[in-house]
Amino acid sequence: MPLDKLIDFYQTLTPESVDRFGEFYAETAWFKDPFNEVRGLPAIQRIFAHMFSQVGEPRFVITEKVGAGATAMLVWEFSFRVRRLGSAQSMIMRGVSHLRFDDAGKVVFHRDYWDTAEELYMKLPILGTLMRGLRKALAA
Repeated sequence: MPLDKLIDFYQTLTPESVDRFGEFYAETAWFKDPFNEVRGLPAIQRIFAHMFSQVGEPRFVITEKVGAGATAMLVWEFSFRVRRLGSAQSMIMRGVSHLRFDDAGKVVFHRDYWDTAEELYMKLPILGTLMRGLRKALAA
């Protein structure tokens, strides 16, 4: 099943396996997340290669999957390490991927949804303080 193979690919992703995206994604696939919107296999591979250059020990864990026909949703946790003030800090971001597959079982549409404020900005030293204050002020 293409979805199970894709899940295994993401959960074992390494800098070297970024070259294997063509096994799972169509040449003209579209990808969007809160920071990127690209079309084409080389552009998608660049995003994931860039990920490995920016964070340490990145790892995806798929916690749920829902599939119907040529469409699937994956709930995931992305863990990684970032360097801050001379030490490495572990972080986890949670999100969902909406996928559509072509007749050959390759991804043609990949849209990631995750809350950049909660999952990223609030965890940063200065910006996080401002975001937490804003959240508190707006909460019911």
